[in-house]
Amino acid sequence: MIGRDPLSVLLWAFLVLTGACQKPVELARRPNILLILADDVGREVLGSYGGTSYETPHLDHLATTGMRFDHSYSMPVCHPSRITLLTGRYPFQVGNPEWGTFPQTSETQTVAHSLRAAGYITAISGKWQLTLLKDDLDHPHRLGFDEYCLFGWHEGPRYYQPLIYQNGQQRDDDADRYGPEVYTDFLIDFIERNQDRRFFAFYSMALCHDVTDDLEAPVPFGPRGRYDNYAEMVAVMDKQIGRLVAAVNDLGLREKTLILFTTDNGTAKRSIITAEDGKLIREDVVSRLGEILVPGGKTELTDGGTRVPSIANWTGTVKKGALLEDLIDFSDFFPTLVELGGAKLPSGVSLPGKSFAPGLRGEPRVGRDWVFAEHKGKSWVRSRDWKLYRDGRLFHMASDSQEQRPVDAGARKGAAEARRSLETVLQNLFDTQVEATNSSPVNAPH
Repeated sequence: MIGRDPLSVLLWAFLVLTGACQKPVELARRPNILLILADDVGREVLGSYGGTSYETPHLDHLATTGMRFDHSYSMPVCHPSRITLLTGRYPFQVGNPEWGTFPQTSETQTVAHSLRAAGYITAISGKWQLTLLKDDLDHPHRLGFDEYCLFGWHEGPRYYQPLIYQNGQQRDDDADRYGPEVYTDFLIDFIERNQDRRFFAFYSMALCHDVTDDLEAPVPFGPRGRYDNYAEMVAVMDKQIGRLVAAVNDLGLREKTLILFTTDNGTAKRSIITAEDGKLIREDVVSRLGEILVPGGKTELTDGGTRVPSIANWTGTVKKGALLEDLIDFSDFFPTLVELGGAKLPSGVSLPGKSFAPGLRGEPRVGRDWVFAEHKGKSWVRSRDWKLYRDGRLFHMASDSQEQRPVDAGARKGAAEARRSLETVLQNLFDTQVEATNSSPVNAPH
């Protein structure tokens, strides 16, 4: 114990001010964080959400031994979802950055930066899409990632014979490899090398997005003599997640690691399956939810495009088989990870999200009353039962989840009150200051 002489008192004050004498129990509750973001995967894909078209045993096991989210919402396409996830703010709040860019004013205000400042070592693997990496190989580092292994979006293949950049250089050892295995291997190696440190490992998966479609020539086929179909990509997605979880288990880190899975938007409507004479051939993606046929909803502001599967697993902390029914959107991940990591939010920045960390721990939580999504100038806010588009359309989602019948103010009990409440939310949201961005366009959305 530190004594009461002046030198000891000064030492004690220094430790308190620097945070070096945090209570051991508080330090012990700061987990490693493995954040997995799948690409183009709707709720109907996972068995744990009632999907019957595909086998997803590893993800289903994470759900049954952890927590499944019932009301988790993304943006309907990938780039805005990633902007929101990394900045904690909605795209319009950071100037609606052009596709394939990131607002320069927010580069030092990402969740990765906050966790680094709290002592975490950080890495990202898989999909970046926030710049053309060949033109800016330092971009992931500037956004707070100590290490990265990312495919060249709009630059080359992501699956077979992939074009991959790693920590500032193009890899030259993966010409005969399968991209998702490379991305997974990188993260497993990162976790193994940093098992004695707190880490934030972000697996921004290529799967289950189809192949790159805007290069001069079609990208190489896989061993089947064509591109993987959607069902085959789902199987590999689940397998790679299983490999990561097994690595965490083998290192004895499971009780120290929060595994958080979500997806950037709903399932794609169509997926590229082959190429003939240089022309890409697509097939529809339709999945079964129980016995109901569900077409892909990506790009739509409906539940099919924005209500995504999310799972949290943290052995010894998250209750087995739990269901989180709170409203969650992608702006909530930033404050949640900051709270769990004992980090700080960026100074001078107002974030719309709320931490759902207490919900993971089974503690009382003051949740949010609404969530938000936007796409191409259109947007909505919704509560659990009601959804209001900015163009004035109101839907009672509890009875019309497919949004077939807009509701007039007096047509249903509670409609007028719901409209007033959600109109106030929209008004307050869009009254927030919109930041300028120095981003410039790269390519059309894909």
